[in-house]
Amino acid sequence: MGNAELRSIHVHPVKALRGFSPREAQVEPWGLAGDRRWALIDDGGKVVTQREHPRLALAAAELLPGGGVRLSAPGLDPLTVPVPEPVATVPMEIFGTKVDAVPALDAAHVWCGAYLGFGVRLVHMDDPAKRRPVDPEYGLPGETVGFADGYPLLLTSEASLDALNALIAQGDYPAEGPLPMNRFRPNAVVAGTAAWAEDDWSRVAIGEVAFRVAKMCGRCVVTTTDQATAGRGKEPLRTLARHRRIGGRLIFGQNLVPLSTGTIRVGDRVRILA
Repeated sequence: MGNAELRSIHVHPVKALRGFSPREAQVEPWGLAGDRRWALIDDGGKVVTQREHPRLALAAAELLPGGGVRLSAPGLDPLTVPVPEPVATVPMEIFGTKVDAVPALDAAHVWCGAYLGFGVRLVHMDDPAKRRPVDPEYGLPGETVGFADGYPLLLTSEASLDALNALIAQGDYPAEGPLPMNRFRPNAVVAGTAAWAEDDWSRVAIGEVAFRVAKMCGRCVVTTTDQATAGRGKEPLRTLARHRRIGGRLIFGQNLVPLSTGTIRVGDRVRILA
């Protein structure tokens, strides 16, 4: 573990859309600055993700100074969306949790709806400190999160992906591998560890910032979505079901909660604290 380091950082400004990979990122109590502060909801207020709409993988969100986003997608002119004034909120539901969010300007709803082919609204989380607590089953009092699935950061390991790809090569659908890391949409990718070493971590430091490992990450159908084409296959879920079924979930990666704030940078040393 002495040579473990942060290999890459990934920020997804709009949940379910393509993000970007900066060389450094500010860690806030609820996640990386700008990560998943925006989301799409349908007419019923439920969050819209790649689970049901894999075409979202082909749309991208660029983070702008101040927290706005520039949206782009095949067949549409790009659209710049400023952070909306939090004068009114709309109720939404994200995986069973009720959250209040601030709707974007109408042009953003029209743009997103035109791309998906049905009515959606783009919403912004104005204040993660008060809007959405981490799942109390695994969270501690006061811990909050933006529009990520459940926890502020997701960490994955290159060694574990290599091990998974080796298993896929021996499985029923070897032609689907090797899979790239973007299938798992992590925030932090570490290198220099043993495969699956992260299973045993409870606290970790990346550079100057410490994190609590809240729980293993159970994976869903999004991992079977090619992020470059939006096509779907069987892997990695078929192989995870055979080799990485833990506690009834198909596991890849670890969910983290920051214990401090600061800046993480590509190349930072990764230390296991407990």
